[in-house]
Amino acid sequence: MAVSFDLFGTLVDADRPAAPWDAVADALAERGVRVPSDWEAAYRSAHREYERGREAPLDEHVRLALGSRGVEAGPETVSEAVLAAFDAPVSVRPGAREALAAAHERGPVAVCSNCSVPGLVERTLARADLGPDSDDGPAAVVTSVDCGWRKPHERIFERTAEALGISLAELVHVGDDARTDGGAGRVGATTVLLDDVPLTRVASRLREGTLC
Repeated sequence: MAVSFDLFGTLVDADRPAAPWDAVADALAERGVRVPSDWEAAYRSAHREYERGREAPLDEHVRLALGSRGVEAGPETVSEAVLAAFDAPVSVRPGAREALAAAHERGPVAVCSNCSVPGLVERTLARADLGPDSDDGPAAVVTSVDCGWRKPHERIFERTAEALGISLAELVHVGDDARTDGGAGRVGATTVLLDDVPLTRVASRLREGTLC
């Protein structure tokens, strides 16, 4: 058995900007990018169609939104600005470290997270001292922006199982959202939702062999 954990709302809580278009605008302006006067409308408009289940990288969306208003900005500058806009303080949720440690005792561990901001999951794990270099950090980190598919699509769970060297049937995914994390159970893995097993009980259930 191997265990994957959702990140935001499961292992950590993170501050999110109430008006993300403003946070992105400020970060762009700090990097010398001219922000259009109707930026909120540009940010909140669709500029490309994506296949159902595909992740829409936020830095790509921001470049397209700027371009729709005649503003050109380099990909690296936009990526840095988007990451800075969402790189907020985080707190480790009660029971998270214990759950990760107990999961390590059973087999390999991954983080499987929906996130449209490249690098944000890795930055968040590092801020929380939960990254791959920490004592109980995951062996693999699979994000929707990197693999191209969002939970509940089967491909992100397949990629997680592949990263851990196991089959989907051997994967137990722990998360807080029945709509997204519940997708694991619909593609042959096992889903454990925090509404059913609180995070503070995951470690003991793992050690008892009664998590799933």
